[in-house]
Order: sequence, then C-alpha cells, then structure tokens
Amino acid sequence: MICTTTRAMGDLALKSPEESERTADFTDTQSSCASKTRRNVRIELGDVTPHNIKVLKRLNQVVFPVTYNDKFYKDVLDSGELAKLAYYNDIVVGAACCRVDTTDNKRRLYIMTLGCLAPYRRQGVGKKLLDHILNIAEKDGHFDSIFLHVQVSNDDAINFYKYFGFEIVETKQDYYKYIQPTHAHVLEKKLR
Repeated sequence: MICTTTRAMGDLALKSPEESERTADFTDTQSSCASKTRRNVRIELGDVTPHNIKVLKRLNQVVFPVTYNDKFYKDVLDSGELAKLAYYNDIVVGAACCRVDTTDNKRRLYIMTLGCLAPYRRQGVGKKLLDHILNIAEKDGHFDSIFLHVQVSNDDAINFYKYFGFEIVETKQDYYKYIQPTHAHVLEKKLR
C-alpha cells in the first residue's frame, strides 16, 4: 500500500517522479488511510535525520506550493528540536521546521514550514506540531514572539494560526515570486 511508512523505515513509498499521477495516487491512498477511527489514532513526532530528510523533502513538495533549496534541508538537519516529522499511526503525514531569528534586536522563533497532507488535516496533526513549537518557546523563555508567513489566500492556515493566538501584523507585497497571489501575511504570536 502506498501510504505505509514506518518510523523505522523513515521513507515514503511513492511512485517515481516520472509517473505523472504520483501526487494524485499518493493523496488518494492517504485519504483511505486517514479514514481509520480516531480512537486508535497515534500522533507522534520524530526527529529529522539524514536517513529521513528525503521524506521531509517529498512531503514539502506535496504540501507546499513553493520549492525549498538544498541549503534549507541542510539547515533543517542542524536545527535539532526545531524540526520534526509528524506520524499518524506510524505514517509520515506532516512536518514543521523552525529557526531562531534575531533581527531587529529581538529573539523570535520563525516557523519556516508547518504542514500536513490534506487528508490528515483536522485530525490533530497540525496542533501536535504547533504545540511542540509553543512548548519549545515556553521552555526557552527568551523568545519575544513566534512568527511566520502565510499566503494571503490561504484562509485555512490563517484561521488555524489565529485559533492559537497569532495575529496578522503585516502584509508583504510580492513576497512570493512564482506563485499567485504573490502577497503574504506575517502572522505573529507575542510571547512577552
């Protein structure tokens, strides 16, 4: 079954990039996997390692409309607890990657990516990832805020973050180069 990925393997079993229907097959199969009953659901977080970095890369290709370069993935490998894969009953379905930002004489946590395969949204995966990020910030105690960029048309993401206390603090015109709309909201949650 395409969706079967275990924590031990740390690999997504996808069709090769040459096969034109890889994304459709992947998400269709994921939908059938997501229909398991909630009572037996385990959502766990795992480290991003050199052994599963390709899984993160493939997940990001499916979830996000932008492409991340090799430096992004190299930096993720050095970020420790700031990068996590999300497992839904041992299947990789989401991830979050953050970094520390120290611009403007502030120490902030920047969410570079936080995403989940569409069939697994509203199943608690995004909440688990964001709770992990909020816990990191709380334990550290020295972050002024947590922030991220969200495409202005992504109402689901905007509402998700607003639910957790983030606010739109700025809109950056032409933030994205190769996707429409090109504008991004900056969402921020003040911590002190």
